[in-house]
Amino acid sequence: MSNPVVTHQPAAGSYGTNVQTGEWSSGLCACCSDLLVCALGCFCPLALGCYAANKYGENPCLACVPGGMWSMRTHMRLTYGIQGTLCNDALMMTFCGWCEMCRMAREIRFRNGEIS
Repeated sequence: MSNPVVTHQPAAGSYGTNVQTGEWSSGLCACCSDLLVCALGCFCPLALGCYAANKYGENPCLACVPGGMWSMRTHMRLTYGIQGTLCNDALMMTFCGWCEMCRMAREIRFRNGEIS
């Protein structure tokens, strides 16, 4: 009995519309374009992380785990076809964590058709 030969790599997951744009739908500092996300990010970033994880289909407690949002950002990039590297993911979540969580939440809402 022989094993089948894999000729194509599996595709990315199917969250949201999975539009392959190569870029985020909004800039890092475009917080005011979505007031719900902006308010959560300003007043309770942990709640925003839990909200984003839940909307993305992950366990909301992912935001409470060290490195959880970093790994979710990497997964989002790969799923949505957004350019970037693991090093960039680590730097963005370390030095621009709140702004990046806002951008991730906006991206999820945009891909799910909740905002335009």
